[in-house]
Amino acid sequence: MRYVSVLLLTAVLSLPACGQLFRLNREQMIRYTTKNPFERFPDGRPKVPASLLAKVKDMSLEEAWGILQSKGYHHQYVNDLEILHPGQKLVGRAFTAQYLPMRPDLAEALAEDAKAQGLPSSTNQKTIDQLQLDDVPVIDLMGVAPGHNYGGDNLQTAVWAATHTGAVIDGTIRDLDGIFELPSQLYFRQANPTPVGEVVVIGINIPVKVGHAIVMPGDVVLGDREGVIFIPPHLVQEIVDAADLTHIHDEWTKMKLLTGKYKSSQIYTSALSPELQADYDAYVKKRRAEMKK
Repeated sequence: MRYVSVLLLTAVLSLPACGQLFRLNREQMIRYTTKNPFERFPDGRPKVPASLLAKVKDMSLEEAWGILQSKGYHHQYVNDLEILHPGQKLVGRAFTAQYLPMRPDLAEALAEDAKAQGLPSSTNQKTIDQLQLDDVPVIDLMGVAPGHNYGGDNLQTAVWAATHTGAVIDGTIRDLDGIFELPSQLYFRQANPTPVGEVVVIGINIPVKVGHAIVMPGDVVLGDREGVIFIPPHLVQEIVDAADLTHIHDEWTKMKLLTGKYKSSQIYTSALSPELQADYDAYVKKRRAEMKK
């Protein structure tokens, strides 16, 4: 039922006059990401600035988690994927795709539409050839099964060359030894030698589900060794600002403790003495001014 429901949703959102892979047109993309405060790609996908993406790389998942929870975004996190390079961050803008099992009549129609649009006939290249710098392909490949594969070392090299990021794949990858040599960061279900097969790409840059997370095109992807979280564009600045204050607080706390003049209960507390509070406030003002330069 899950994939029937998603197919019906995407059919409703697709362009009514053009046979093609299901996708939001520009007006629909803007409508369904209406809170985005940033520029957009030509198709309407939110384009969070690279300067903010750079700041997200300094964050932990916990720093995004609290604000997302407080705003009612309870389905933005997935933690049951394998990680290619534990300890390496993955940050970028979500480029989503949904796959379905092969059905001959549907596959034939999709192949005709792809040819008419000048898209590659190869399944995975339909998404890979559209990727741009800082994109992160977020791929709903229906979990682990033979053929639910988003490329080996050659295609993942193409992903890296286009994006300089990596990918989040609710499915498998192959040629793991070759992929491991790439600088890409990948989150995936399993490694499996079976190439892609018996699947079709049904939707590109539509809402998708990866594990328990709902991902919209243009969401900011943040992955670390704990998993992956997907941040709606309109919350990125707030989360980054809060993370900056957390980092400043931690700097000041450690700096004071390392002097040996204070007990931890004097510094690591919510009720500083007036003298320490004044010192802390001055440090926050100084560091925030430095960060703006």
